[in-house]
Amino acid sequence: MSVTLDASLETYLDRRRQMVEEALQHFLPHPPALPALLSQAMRYSLEAGGKRLRPILTLAAAEAIGGEACSADALPAACAVELIHTYSLIHDDLPAMDNDTLRRGRPTSHVVFGEGLAILAGDGLLTEAFALLAREPSRPDPALAERKLHAIALVAEAAGAMGMVGGQAVDLAAVGQCLTPASPPGSAPSRPALPVKLAPTALRDMHGRKTGALIRAACAVGAVMVGANADELESMTTFGTEVGLAFQIVDDILDVAGSDSALGKTAGKDAAAGKPTYPALFGLDRSRAMAHDALETALAALTRAGISGHLPAIARWVVHRTH
Repeated sequence: MSVTLDASLETYLDRRRQMVEEALQHFLPHPPALPALLSQAMRYSLEAGGKRLRPILTLAAAEAIGGEACSADALPAACAVELIHTYSLIHDDLPAMDNDTLRRGRPTSHVVFGEGLAILAGDGLLTEAFALLAREPSRPDPALAERKLHAIALVAEAAGAMGMVGGQAVDLAAVGQCLTPASPPGSAPSRPALPVKLAPTALRDMHGRKTGALIRAACAVGAVMVGANADELESMTTFGTEVGLAFQIVDDILDVAGSDSALGKTAGKDAAAGKPTYPALFGLDRSRAMAHDALETALAALTRAGISGHLPAIARWVVHRTH
C-alpha cells in the first residue's frame, strides 16, 4: 500500500503542520496561568509530533469551500480538534485502557508523569479545546458566533458518549475489560464481564465512534467555520465519515504489517490483546479492498458537491500511507 507523496501535497501538508504547530503554541495557556508541571505534561504529548491529520483536514475543508484566505477562521477549530485527539491518546494509553508504553515514538504520558498527572493532562487538553472553540475567532460578528456554536456542538457530539467516548466503551467491552455490577448495584462485588464478540456492523459502528467521529467532525467544522451551505456540509460530513473509516482500516492493517519504529507505537498490540479489528474479521486483502471502497465513496461525495482542493489527495494519502 506504499505510495510516494506528490510534491505539491507534501509541501501543503508541511506548511499546514507548521501553521498548526505555531497556533497550538499561541492558543495553549502557559504558566503561571496553570501549574507548571501540568503544563509540561500537556505539552509533552501535544508536542510529540504526529501527522496532524485531523487539524489539516479542518483547514483543507475550510479552504476547499471558502478559499485559502478563509483558513484563519478555521484555525482555532483545527487546533481544538488536535487538543481533543491528543487527550484521547493520553487516556487510551493508560493501563486501564490499552496499557501502552510507546506513542509517537516516545514513552507514553503515564510512563513519564504517572497515571494521575496523565489523566489530568488529558482532562486539561479536552477542556481547553472547548474554551478555545468558544473564544476564537474573537471578533464581534453574529454570523461567526453562530458558526462557532455549531462547531462546538459538532465537536462535542464527536468527542462524547455518542462518539469517541462511546466507541472506547464498546472497545473495552469487546475485550472483556469491563465489570458486571451486581443487581441491584452494590449488593455484591462486581465481577469481570466476558468479552463481547462484535459482528461486522458492530465493528464499523465501534470504530465509527472511536476513530471516525472526530475525523468526521474535523472535516465538518472546517466547512462550518467558513459558512458552508447545507449541501456542502452534508458532502463534507460524508467525506469525513468515509475517510475516518478508511483511516481505521489502514491503522488496523498497519498494526499487523507495520513495525514499532515506523508506526511510532507498539505494533501487533491489537492482535495480542484480542481486539476486534478489520484484518481479524476480514483478512488483510479484504480489509485493503474495504479501505479502497471507503476512499471511492469519500471522493464521490466531494464530486457531487463540486468540492476539491487538497482533500482528494489527502484522502488518497490516508489510504496508501505506511505509518
